[in-house]
Amino acid sequence: MDERSKSQETCKSKDMKPEAAEPGKAMTGNQGVGISDDQNTLKAGPRGPSLLEDFYFREKITHFDHERIPERVVHARGAGAHGVFTCYDDLSDLTCASLFGEAGKETPVFVRFSTVAGSRGSADTPRDVRGFAVKFYTDEGIWDLVGNNIPIFFIQDAIKFPDLIHAVKPEPNNEIPQAASAHDTFWDFASLTPETAAMLMWVMSDRALPRSLAMMEGFGIHTFRMVNADGKSHLVKFHWKPKKGVHSQVWDEAQLTAGKDPDFHRRDMFEAIERGDYPEWEFGVQVVDEEDQLKFGYDLLDPTKIIPEEDVPVRPIGKMVLNRNPDNYFAETEQVAFHVGHVVPGIDFTNDPLLQGRLFSYLDTQLKRIGPNFAELPINRPLNEVRNNERDAQMRIQINKGRVSYFPNSLDGGCPMHQPEAVQAFRSYAEKMEGEKVRERSDSFADYFSQARLFWNSMADWEKEHIVNAISFELNNCTSDMVRGRVLNELLVNIHEDLAEGVSEQIGIAVTPAGSADNPTPSARHRRDRSRSTTRPRRRSAWTSRPRTSKAGVSRSLPGTALTAISSRRSRRAFSRKRRSWRSSHRRPVRSLAARGRRFG
Repeated sequence: MDERSKSQETCKSKDMKPEAAEPGKAMTGNQGVGISDDQNTLKAGPRGPSLLEDFYFREKITHFDHERIPERVVHARGAGAHGVFTCYDDLSDLTCASLFGEAGKETPVFVRFSTVAGSRGSADTPRDVRGFAVKFYTDEGIWDLVGNNIPIFFIQDAIKFPDLIHAVKPEPNNEIPQAASAHDTFWDFASLTPETAAMLMWVMSDRALPRSLAMMEGFGIHTFRMVNADGKSHLVKFHWKPKKGVHSQVWDEAQLTAGKDPDFHRRDMFEAIERGDYPEWEFGVQVVDEEDQLKFGYDLLDPTKIIPEEDVPVRPIGKMVLNRNPDNYFAETEQVAFHVGHVVPGIDFTNDPLLQGRLFSYLDTQLKRIGPNFAELPINRPLNEVRNNERDAQMRIQINKGRVSYFPNSLDGGCPMHQPEAVQAFRSYAEKMEGEKVRERSDSFADYFSQARLFWNSMADWEKEHIVNAISFELNNCTSDMVRGRVLNELLVNIHEDLAEGVSEQIGIAVTPAGSADNPTPSARHRRDRSRSTTRPRRRSAWTSRPRTSKAGVSRSLPGTALTAISSRRSRRAFSRKRRSWRSSHRRPVRSLAARGRRFG
């Protein structure tokens, strides 16, 4: 073994060695029988029919027919790498998790980066969120930190996730567009779901066009808990900070890259690791005391909110280096199974309603994609021994000895036993719970626009220009004027008037605000008030401008009010000319990929 291979060796790479197979010299079938001819089927004469008894042909072709597992519904397009996480300090004041138990402790990891909306065959560089999922192979079991390169998400409650993904995926009538949000169904959903406002700002910024996988941040998104050995809990947000800085492409570069090299990101990472230019990230946490969780003016359980680093600085606690490429893409990167419910003692959950839904959905996804024994695959299995009474099912690998598969038992001495007092055993944080069963959002989740405005105000002028151009491009690819107007007059105007004016100028729809940030938009108020009212408002035309008053005396307008329609043929022709003129005048000069060292804080 050469020096480089030795430096890449971890306890996980050793664990996977028994399954690694070299090509070998002599060909055999799957049953070990030697093969004399792999080029011709068995026939009745050189020009005769193929024979059904050709067991080798049937074995080969049927295996080929079943080589694919179901594609992930989201995050289908991905690339992965192995590496090592090194802890900086003893964090026993925060958590009893052993990977943070001493300075210098190393833990093997496997990381999968991905786009979200596109299929497995889509390009690497569309405007999209990027998945950033890390599997820690700790000595206490698997911890999966399943996040993104953007610190928040579109929705507040997991029950909306199917709607969000249905909206952003290609439209079902024609399967268009691929890996893009620039179409009616996505913006229709967004315009009627104002909790998306802050996430839209991130996605329409250059953060959604990373220059390299090694040049983007990662976030756990949700507020988690770290719990120490005494049972004391702190609320935490997880951050990955790239050592190479945060860099982006611009829109024209991303388009050129997708056309010339659809594998740009995965190729860049693979080749960087092969030449020893290892991607690195610093791992940090924002820590908040339990009693301080509501003191900031926003709810830490709301996944559409960040904790600004001015409020709570990020504390660096470790470093991750990716230093080895997978030996086989399918066996490792495609079959790796992440689940936010894979945690170790010292890491626990909060009541974030999006996180709570993911705790069910991710496990369900792996059962569908891979099967009930997915945890036995080499890339997924933990380093420590697995001992329980789960048995059988498809593709079982472990051979369990003995006659007992239940607990309690006396025939096997009660084994495997519970570990109620063991430090190594997982125990949920003893959070006090109370309240009636309701289908409601907390009022503390009702602020949709302040952090979207905070993001806009933090941008430089040229970054704001990129956001305006991105939203305008997306809306000019929508065919519904009602949807375009609702985005403008019920979302963008409540983020910032300069944003709304800039987009208005490029899409040909006037700014006529409906609602305000303090008095939520008609779409938002309609949704929030419904649970508080015994009568639903009557349906009215989407084009009406007359407000109506509810029984509670609240003036409300329905979605689409105060929208400037382009109704006459003359004005439509003028609008089309203006649109063509704008597209011509706003073609940005193509910038070379050498100019990609842009930094974004």
